[in-house]
Amino acid sequence: MLNTWVVTPTCLPLVLRRCHTCASERFRANGKFRVNANHKLLDAWLLVLCTVCGDTAKLTVLERVHVRSVRPELLDRMHDNDPGLAAELLQDPVVRRRNHIALDWDGAWRLDTGGSDHLDGEVLDVSVRFAARIPVRPVRLISEGCGLSRAEVGRLITDGKLVSAVRLSGRLSGDFTFMLKR
Repeated sequence: MLNTWVVTPTCLPLVLRRCHTCASERFRANGKFRVNANHKLLDAWLLVLCTVCGDTAKLTVLERVHVRSVRPELLDRMHDNDPGLAAELLQDPVVRRRNHIALDWDGAWRLDTGGSDHLDGEVLDVSVRFAARIPVRPVRLISEGCGLSRAEVGRLITDGKLVSAVRLSGRLSGDFTFMLKR
């Protein structure tokens, strides 16, 4: 029987960027936006706060965009300071590349396995789904979901008792499946 595990975000990730005031490298996004209009051109920023000194930095979302080319619902969400929009924009590779930032997902996600009754069988067939593009090591997910150490999961991979169509070393942020034979 195929079990489904889901990796879900619990909060917004930390933004990795150097602070100009205190040289810290972590900022916290709280979903606040700033929108500025200059005649018919709009600028919009996602505001992030330094975790050490509290200084505010702006991540560019829109830059000198004609007001008619912006969808009204997007503009409404920015004016309402929608945290869901902040999560979407932080996931957007264009926004991350434009602002030269990376994301730190440590402590910002959880694994939902649907209970521990799946551990009793001889063969465990699991489909792992990601609710957001969160880069996680599959070995960590498997060890956390099955209650094994990472070293033991590594031994199971080398012994051929843990198989998957994707490479289990490194990081993944997309859905995958694996089979564990005990």
